[in-house]
Amino acid sequence: MLGYDWAHWATFFVAAFLLNVSPGPDIAFILGHTARGGRRQGLAAMFGLWAGAFCHVVFAAVGLSAIVATSATAFSLVKWAGVAYLAFLGISALRSKASAFDVKATPVESRLSAVFLQGMLVDILNPKVAIFFLAFLPQFVVDGAGPVPLQLLLHGALIIVVAATVEPLVVLGGAWLTARLRASNRLALWLDRSLGALFLGLAAKLAALQR
Repeated sequence: MLGYDWAHWATFFVAAFLLNVSPGPDIAFILGHTARGGRRQGLAAMFGLWAGAFCHVVFAAVGLSAIVATSATAFSLVKWAGVAYLAFLGISALRSKASAFDVKATPVESRLSAVFLQGMLVDILNPKVAIFFLAFLPQFVVDGAGPVPLQLLLHGALIIVVAATVEPLVVLGGAWLTARLRASNRLALWLDRSLGALFLGLAAKLAALQR
């Protein structure tokens, strides 16, 4: 069950690695939160994105992503929900009067869970991610290797595993570079503003996305 040759795995893992090292919105999101709140906040953002990506893998395996890809109504609903959520996050960060990572303002656990949820929702509410998995994963389905949904689920989960070899290094590097910046409350507030601008930029990019 689920039998593949070495050439299959070599092709898949090279493609998955190249996908994960290519700069994109996920890396920007992780770096933004790392710069804003350090290593733990960056890791929370990363895990949230992984959780959202795994949801898309499941959606692709059970056929829900196909509905988003083929239905203009479903695509628009997911897209504009994502735009609204990103815009809300961006405006909230821009309007904040104190740094959101100020330890006196919010318990660490609450901040980290909020960042995790942000990452998860940002990924889930992006129809482009759904269409990506729907287009990418079937290329590695092999006739006779096993049930198609199980093959899709396996390869989708392995993409996230490959991400685990790349994105933690992004968090650690970003945390090291921004540690001194975050020591200043004034610079910390500026980092909040920058993250807000990043969210608004992602919202604008998603709004311009066409099927």
